[in-house]
Amino acid sequence: MLAEIAISNLGVISHASAELSPGLTVLTGETGAGKTMVVTGLRLLTGGRADASRVRTGAKEAVVEGAFSTEGLPEPTIDDVRSVAEGAGAQPDENGEYLVSRSVKASGRSSAHLGGRKVPAAALGDLAAHLLTIHGQNDQLRLLAPEQQLAALDRFDPAIAPKLEAYREVYTEWRQAVKSLKERTEKRLELAQEMDRLRFAIEEIDAVSPQAGEDDELVATINRLQDVDALREAAQTALVAIDGAEAVGAFGADEEEPASDLVGRAQAALASSSDEALRELGVRLGEVARVLADVSAELGAYTADLPSDPDELERLLQRQQELKSLTRKYAPDIAGVVAWREKAGKRLGQIDTSEEAVDKLKTQVAKLESEMKTRAAALTKARAKAAKRLGEAVTEELHGLAMPKAQLRVEVAEAKFGRDGADTVEITLAPNAALEPKPLATSASGGELSRVMLALEVILSESSSGATLVFDEVDAGVGGRAAVEIGRRLARLARRNQVIVVTHLPQVAAYANTHLHVSKDVGDEAVTSGVGTLADEERIEELARMMAGLDDSDTGRAHATELFTRAQREVEEMRA
Repeated sequence: MLAEIAISNLGVISHASAELSPGLTVLTGETGAGKTMVVTGLRLLTGGRADASRVRTGAKEAVVEGAFSTEGLPEPTIDDVRSVAEGAGAQPDENGEYLVSRSVKASGRSSAHLGGRKVPAAALGDLAAHLLTIHGQNDQLRLLAPEQQLAALDRFDPAIAPKLEAYREVYTEWRQAVKSLKERTEKRLELAQEMDRLRFAIEEIDAVSPQAGEDDELVATINRLQDVDALREAAQTALVAIDGAEAVGAFGADEEEPASDLVGRAQAALASSSDEALRELGVRLGEVARVLADVSAELGAYTADLPSDPDELERLLQRQQELKSLTRKYAPDIAGVVAWREKAGKRLGQIDTSEEAVDKLKTQVAKLESEMKTRAAALTKARAKAAKRLGEAVTEELHGLAMPKAQLRVEVAEAKFGRDGADTVEITLAPNAALEPKPLATSASGGELSRVMLALEVILSESSSGATLVFDEVDAGVGGRAAVEIGRRLARLARRNQVIVVTHLPQVAAYANTHLHVSKDVGDEAVTSGVGTLADEERIEELARMMAGLDDSDTGRAHATELFTRAQREVEEMRA
């Protein structure tokens, strides 16, 4: 549910905000007051295209903000909303609502935010897909598209969804198998050449048998070998200074006392002193002696590990060249070469151009095709059964929308296998039972198309709850009794969903739970609009104005009062 919306500098609206309630909310106002801008703002919140021409003249940017609540939605839908939000790094606020904003600069750049985090506009579309649906005149035209009519039928019967999912699963496998078979039969020469290249490369790499990280280790080792004499001399000099010539196997040399002996003697002299300060210094010298012993041990180990084989450097340099020959061909480093070898091995295992492999793949394709046809037939059967019921249900709704003899049919025909099955769906309409139904595109006027769409939405939404449905002048081209019936249908639809309607018909506005009025102020230099919530007396005044401008007459107000009272009584009866 959309809890609130705020608009700044969008079209004629400088600043406007409104809190939206459950049930039926209508937006009314004079032509040019800005009702369309409210719907434009909603489209921006749902990731719609940003149009810089919509930015108010003189403003740097237009901003639309909204708060969506998941209260009342089914648990699976709430999970979907949460998944989209978390995927974008967004979290609900302290009220459990998701804050959404969209800004459009006069320069044309736009930005979107969800839960305080900047996101692509498409992320708003993903979120809105579970929360809000907008029906406008362009959306009515989309209803003429075969894929939209198929989607409407699938939405009507919950039993279709699992059959569609089962079909798509085997269809995906079948397509992949067909692709593999085509590749192996039509590109056999290319695949054979690829196999030869892969085998040669794998054999070349295996002959060297590189280990990940080996190239870096070689560089370090080679550097040490090239400086081995200087390194050994430095280590031995330090070791002799610490432990004496005996530490490196030299005896009888006339040398100074080693550092370890001197430190040990100094420690012993201080340790036996009667003065506490000197004894403390002796303890510290003991720590120095332990450090010297550790350094001496490490120097001994370091010296022992230094290579002594004169041919070792040449062998390692040759190994380095072997590794470089691989990194020049396959990857920047040896770790990359090892990874490439693994990937190449997997690819080689997947390529098999033998007759046995091709025959096996042909058998797999045939088996998957048979299963796909079986599942497609089950899907078609479910759709055909649902199509009859949907046609009857929408026809009944149309009879209540001042189309008393109209006949709507939903026809399922055979089509090529595709992601959505082997069916094409076409909605047809006839003015009466005696005439042959024709496609909506050629048989329905604008007003009739609006009523068909509304009737469909009423039927399709009977099993849903908590959704937000926006109708932008769905009553265009409608009047009289049909307008009253549209108001009733919208009120009925709003029992379980939030319905927001932009209307110019008082018969529709009278059924609203909440009435928002968009008013404009024409100044000498600019036109501004604002949105306000009308109280009951104000609603009657607005209804009288909508009834051919009769707001300043007693007769007009009397008619408006009668219309409002009767409609609200019906709304109360619907709730009972």
